[in-house]
Formats: sequence, structure tokens, C-alpha cells
Amino acid sequence: MKIIDLLAPNCILPNLQATNKKGVLEELAQTMTPGPDGLSLQTVMEVLLDRERLGSTGIGDNIAIPHGKLAELSRLMLCFGRSLKGVDFDSMDGKPSQIFFMLLAPVNSAGLHLKALAKISRMLMSQPFRDNLMKADGAEEIYRLIAERDAEF
Repeated sequence: MKIIDLLAPNCILPNLQATNKKGVLEELAQTMTPGPDGLSLQTVMEVLLDRERLGSTGIGDNIAIPHGKLAELSRLMLCFGRSLKGVDFDSMDGKPSQIFFMLLAPVNSAGLHLKALAKISRMLMSQPFRDNLMKADGAEEIYRLIAERDAEF
């Protein structure tokens, strides 16, 4: 599985404006709604907020990987966001989140969904990669960095 195949260049937000968790989720979700699968912003937000109630998807090291499953989807969808200031995302380590990968998956895609989450997590284990994402000049450079890192796995 290639992460870059799930990420459309127009789904990269290099300068998130939101200052709280719900705002970040909404800003990211807007890149995918309305989509070819007829997704509504309200439906995506409900799924994401339900998942956050189970436990924060802020995994630490300034990273959050919000995700959810939707019956309306026929394929995995991914977007990326970066907050230069950082947002309190109730992360396990208490640090603000700055790097966001949001994954939406069809209800019946448990295996693919978990593979994508695992690959994103492995990619983000590299501190130099995270640093480069934070220093990148814009969406095109972020997309290139993700593609290069993705090719290493």
C-alpha cells in the first residue's frame, strides 16, 4: 500500500488556522467533503468526534492521526494538515499536535485501514522526516516529502 496513492495534493493544508481539536478536524474534513462518495461534513465530523471520545488520536511527538470509518465510502481517503503553532489535541504526552494525517475508511476495510494507520505511524517515527514536514515551504513540498518517505517502505 502506498500512502501517496490515498493523498490528493489538494488535501494538504500546510497552515491550519484552527486553535482547537474540533476546529482542526473540521478544517481537515472540509478537504474531503463533499466528495465523490457523497460525504457530508456533518457525517464526517460525527464519526471523527465519536472516535475522539474513545480516546485521543494524538499519539505524541506533536502528531495526531484522526481517523474514522464511514458506510458511504468506497475507498480509503487521506488528508494532511500542519499547524505551525500547535493545537492541544489531548495527546498522550501532553504536547500540542502540529502534524496531522486524517484517514477515512469504508466500514468494511478493517485490514486496509489498519495497514494505512501502521504505515503512517512508521513513516512518522523519523524525527528528521517530521522536522522536514514542519520546515517545508508549502503543500507541494510537503507532498514531495511524503512521497519520498512513502517510497522508502
